[in-house]
Amino acid sequence: MDQVQIARAFAKFQQLLACSVEKHLRPTVLWLAQLGMDQVQLAQAIAKLPMLLGCSVDTNMKPTVKWLAQLGMDQVQNAQAIAVFPQLLSYSLETNMKPTVQTLRGQGMTGAEIPRMLAMFPQLLGYSSQRLMHRASILKAQGSLANSLSFVMKVTNVQFAARFE
Repeated sequence: MDQVQIARAFAKFQQLLACSVEKHLRPTVLWLAQLGMDQVQLAQAIAKLPMLLGCSVDTNMKPTVKWLAQLGMDQVQNAQAIAVFPQLLSYSLETNMKPTVQTLRGQGMTGAEIPRMLAMFPQLLGYSSQRLMHRASILKAQGSLANSLSFVMKVTNVQFAARFE
């Protein structure tokens, strides 16, 4: 990270000033590096979500990565997903992620399609199940669920309605 990124990180998450380098910061960065994240990915993730350095590796990060691996995401996919969308490591498995995956399964996505979709578009785990279910059901009826879901989740409700409803 360059000096500007570091300054922004401290501005976004001032609690970093109180974090112990030895007890919190270094172990978190080392753990992320052990996942296979390179320096660019680490800097990208921390710049996007500085509070990542304040999350518990054991309580937040390890269970999430383990769950993603159980879904079928490999180490490279996990590292890329976290670099693109580090919020993954701060979301609740029970409240956010598992219901989203259940919604995808309920719409007919297979065990192979889900990890591939999450690797390409990890932000999917941050959308409400209601919004996801509505859009997925329309795409499923049109036969384009797996190919279009990542695109249509990014557009506004007005844009979605104009194009697909």
